[in-house]
Amino acid sequence: MPSLPDSWKSLISKYQSPSRWRSIWQINNTAVPFFILWFLMVLSLDWSYWITLVLAFPTGGFLIRLFIFQHDCGHGSFFKSKRANTWVGLGCSLITFFPYHYWRKSHALHHATAGNLDSRGIGDVYTMTDQEYLMAGKWKKLKYRVFRNPLVLFLVGPTLLILFFNRFHNPTKPELKNVRSSVYWTNLAVALLIGSMMWLIGWKAFLAVETPIMLIAFTCGTWLFYIQHQYENTYWSHDGSWDFAQAALKGSSYYRLPRVFQWFTGNIGFHHIHHLSPRIPNYYLEKCHRENPQFSKGVTLTFRSGLKSLFLRLWDEQEQKLISFRYLKKRQLGMSKSQT
Repeated sequence: MPSLPDSWKSLISKYQSPSRWRSIWQINNTAVPFFILWFLMVLSLDWSYWITLVLAFPTGGFLIRLFIFQHDCGHGSFFKSKRANTWVGLGCSLITFFPYHYWRKSHALHHATAGNLDSRGIGDVYTMTDQEYLMAGKWKKLKYRVFRNPLVLFLVGPTLLILFFNRFHNPTKPELKNVRSSVYWTNLAVALLIGSMMWLIGWKAFLAVETPIMLIAFTCGTWLFYIQHQYENTYWSHDGSWDFAQAALKGSSYYRLPRVFQWFTGNIGFHHIHHLSPRIPNYYLEKCHRENPQFSKGVTLTFRSGLKSLFLRLWDEQEQKLISFRYLKKRQLGMSKSQT
């Protein structure tokens, strides 16, 4: 992880020490209702599947929150003990289906390279520059347009993530080779868990309960990850001028959510602070933001304002902002007219 200036280090250092009891309380107030709701969803299958689907929404919310705990464990910020972080992270991975060690390594690489145009492709939503897109062939342009389509990005993408991408090591990423076994051990453990549940309640009942939970949780989770870095005035730069602190404060948003959604998402909306210091536990992010006014000067998004980012797909290196395909087309037409 790149180093921070001393001024930032002194500002955030007091928030970086996790509280064992707060972390244990978070596990209890999340895991217990998650399992209760999951059981109630199974029971509701005998009444009405509409009840099952309604219950899937809060259950999916608790699954997102469990993933945040796994995420904190991966950063070593949930407990002071490395062993405790590992065991809790591994436990959460059986429920989220994300291989703990593999994801931890890839996510650390994301933090170390977020906003760096020369290090795209690990733990990020891949973004082309306007010039890269213009120079690309028809097939590459089509693939990129399909990939950035909201339906693919937020529905098809999470499904593929659960069924495929999380189940195999990516051979094109040599940085992750030493943790690839994590993927296959997780697959084995998850297969045993799923097999046991199918034996207990039947495969149809299991799929009827687990499928909507996963789709809700991972669709919402993908949106959260997307909106925290994909907005008009975000930050991208090349190696020579890339700056870690600027990438954190300008390239990561404060996504202001209603209280209940902020709770379910484990304060991850304070993403600019999280990227500045991943060692701050989720339950201290809001406190850090509230006690330091300078953190309110960054990019603040709401659900409504964040929806505009759905149409921003390319990084304009000249104007230093994300633009839409339509904006690029209009600019190209304007340039053509001015030359005639």
